[in-house]
Amino acid sequence: MVRRNLLAISDLHVAYEDNRAIVERIRPKTDEDWLIVAGDVGEIVEEITWALETLSRNFARVIWVPGNHELWTPKQDAVQLRGEERYRHLVDICKNLGVLTPEDPYQTWEGPGGPLLIAPLFLLYDYSWRTPTARTKAQALAQAEEKGVVCTDEFFLHPDPYPTREAWCHARLEETEARLAACDPELGTILVNHYPLLRDPTDILHFPEFAQWCGTTRTADWHKRFRCQIAVYGHLHIPRTSWHDGVRFEEVSVGYPREWRRSWHPGTDPRVILPEERA
Repeated sequence: MVRRNLLAISDLHVAYEDNRAIVERIRPKTDEDWLIVAGDVGEIVEEITWALETLSRNFARVIWVPGNHELWTPKQDAVQLRGEERYRHLVDICKNLGVLTPEDPYQTWEGPGGPLLIAPLFLLYDYSWRTPTARTKAQALAQAEEKGVVCTDEFFLHPDPYPTREAWCHARLEETEARLAACDPELGTILVNHYPLLRDPTDILHFPEFAQWCGTTRTADWHKRFRCQIAVYGHLHIPRTSWHDGVRFEEVSVGYPREWRRSWHPGTDPRVILPEERA
């Protein structure tokens, strides 16, 4: 019997030629493998489409969630859609490619470690992961500016038609929370989001001021409430496995060439999520 694998990767950043080469050489271990792509494929719609199309040709199923970079509207992109319209445009592209998104019915993984419901999420952030000395969003942004670590989202990630990014985040949280609450209570889950669901993984950031762009306090208990067995995320560019409340968290980012070429980086191959590979 052929062993199926559930693999995951994120932060491919295909604007870099060396990262495009990584996408071109990614291959499944078997013809039945699934691949989770946890956001930040790229910024230009044409490049995002190329990467997802390339991956979908090789894997039995590809599941994508948006990162912040896909939601940027760079001036050099032929597609100048903003905010919700840009996200929906990417969802339509995925639909045409057969790639699953947060807008599709959640699929059940029946391979090793299953059955588990794979829930791709699109949640954003709301500036609630502030430093202890920042009581407001304004103070948090001022601290980040002083340290020179302001996220590029402030210039290119537009929340239209919502008034702010946090308002868009809260709308996504309400919709997603209700959907997860309606799932089969007997079935465990794999929660996939570009950002970590709880703040603990950001404790190792060199600049704690950047955590405000990495998630929301409102998901801090989702891994417990929604029977999560594995949480998959990216964004931090610090690939690792960590455990929180008995739940395995997998940060699966590739990152920029200057990062994945460092000696500590585990490599640019997709992470094997299931079957679990124990040391």
